[in-house]
Amino acid sequence: MDGNLALSGRDGLHQCDVSVVLAAFNEAHCIQQELNIVCDALDASSFTYEVLVIDDGSSDETAQLVNAYDHEAVRLIRHRHNQGSGAARKTGTLAARGQYVVWSDVDLTYPNNRIPDLVQHLINVDADQVVGARDSERGTMKVLRVPAKLFIRKLACFLTGTHIPDLNSGLRVFRRAVGLRYIDLLPKGFSCVTTITLAFLCNGHSVEYIPIRYAKRAGQSKFHPLKDTYRYITQVARMVTYFEPLKVFLPMSLGLVALGAVSSGINVWRSGTMQEMDLVIGLAGFLLGALGLIADLFVQYQRKMERLIRSMKGSERNRVFEDEVHSDLR
Repeated sequence: MDGNLALSGRDGLHQCDVSVVLAAFNEAHCIQQELNIVCDALDASSFTYEVLVIDDGSSDETAQLVNAYDHEAVRLIRHRHNQGSGAARKTGTLAARGQYVVWSDVDLTYPNNRIPDLVQHLINVDADQVVGARDSERGTMKVLRVPAKLFIRKLACFLTGTHIPDLNSGLRVFRRAVGLRYIDLLPKGFSCVTTITLAFLCNGHSVEYIPIRYAKRAGQSKFHPLKDTYRYITQVARMVTYFEPLKVFLPMSLGLVALGAVSSGINVWRSGTMQEMDLVIGLAGFLLGALGLIADLFVQYQRKMERLIRSMKGSERNRVFEDEVHSDLR
């Protein structure tokens, strides 16, 4: 099935408890082992479930191995071309029929046997999302990844005003009804996990964290030093401009205005005149503040429009459902 044509269940008409979305790209060496882990764990639980493997344009035998896997809960959805892990997770979330959606990887790094624990924890604490917080960073190119991820996590903590133990974890569960509100925000790449965490936190949804172990990856890493470092940088820009622009722009603006004022005061005291650079610094601070205000107004407007669109879509879904129910009763 083409991922662009993925089918989804109606909101409120969940056909199972849990939908596990597994994004896979050239994972033939371990896909069946991961499916064994996921299915065994959920078979031993009290949850009804489905497993959606999103083959993101693999050139190996990933899709064939998933098709050959003998378990009624496993479904395969294929992208004709590689679109990125974010696009795969988006396809799977839209196609999910469960009340709770789990995201994970299939490279043996995450303890997928703990998926029932994450779902149960979400239910127990009545959270909207539960993230598996990793105990270490075991990826390749640590000299680039670790500082970049640390900077992004610290920025996210500042923007949300909360402590975030792990912003980039690939193992998480969330309520599908809540996740669908922000599905259009998801980028196509790895930063989709960061985006959905921030979308929940910045819009008042509860996010919990439970510690998990993190193992060495099986197979070759998909991390590209130049391309993914660039994505991290653009991710920071997206975080700043979309979620809380005033929290970043306003302190910088006030700092520059204060610096310009202090500098001009010193220059007037020393020489009796202001320097051109003092005016430039002050003007830069003023313009930065104006930019922050404009960005904040745009963000507020965009959020209002998204809420309106979601409300209209919900009303349309309810109308269609009522029509179908009335038709069945005739």
